[in-house]
Amino acid sequence: MADELGDQESRRDASRGMAPPRHSRRLSDKILIAFHHACDQGDYEVAEQLLRILEMMLTRRPVSPDTNRRRNMESLVAAHERLWHLRHPDAQDT
Repeated sequence: MADELGDQESRRDASRGMAPPRHSRRLSDKILIAFHHACDQGDYEVAEQLLRILEMMLTRRPVSPDTNRRRNMESLVAAHERLWHLRHPDAQDT
């Protein structure tokens, strides 16, 4: 019985290794997450560089039509606003 369970686990592990890797998020989403993480850590230089990369990715001509373009651009604008507010904490919203 124990050998049978071990064999099942071995087969399951082998099949996992042969399966193509799954990516649950787009690269642009991961960069946005890294941007927010850098902001949370107070590393504004890294956050700015990540934002530039994200902007380059979202503004270049897409290979295929992206139905989420508006949402992506709104996220980009919100990220720029967050970084600006973090760098200018004394500024008041009007």
